[in-house]
Amino acid sequence: MTDRERAARRLLGTDRRLVLASASPRRAELLRGLGLEPEIRPVDVPEDLSGDPAAEAVRLAEDKARAALRSGGEALVLAADTVVAVDGDPLGKPADRDETIRMLRRLSGRVHQVVTGVAVARESDGTLVSGAETTRVRFDELDDDTMAALADSGDGDDKAGAYGIQSLAGLVIPAVDGDYFNVVGLPLTLLRRLVRRIEAEPAKEIR
Repeated sequence: MTDRERAARRLLGTDRRLVLASASPRRAELLRGLGLEPEIRPVDVPEDLSGDPAAEAVRLAEDKARAALRSGGEALVLAADTVVAVDGDPLGKPADRDETIRMLRRLSGRVHQVVTGVAVARESDGTLVSGAETTRVRFDELDDDTMAALADSGDGDDKAGAYGIQSLAGLVIPAVDGDYFNVVGLPLTLLRRLVRRIEAEPAKEIR
């Protein structure tokens, strides 16, 4: 174990093996930036969005965490789901270029909310804790050529709201109010609170 990983685990408050229930390279990157090397265990959970964005993000994160649990394991399973909301309407991942343009047009010149639900589950007994983080993000006014350039890049094809703040869309986002890492896809301070909380939870009796 490296000094960096040892420090990260000390800050998180866990010595357990970490599993990331996600195929998102951005979430894995954030954890590796802390010096951690999680096991990647993607799961297939339908991402149907309806109702309150925060509630939906938490529900989906919990579903992903439960789906990734393995009976008798000793790991902590981390899962997250990010929802972009405009006027309370959730925006998922765009199906095609036309939908990307429509989403960018809705975001243009406006402030919107990014909500990430995070769930942490303990394999040994199924204990699960969860929470959500909300960040407000403002876009510049986007002209047709700017929207076309973002859409043609493919940069937002696999991202909620059709953009990634850590890449090309960062050129048109002048203000972020809240946790930047939340917009990337994994609010690290919330993750730390949840990991420390679950490690403080007494073990359940397994029947």
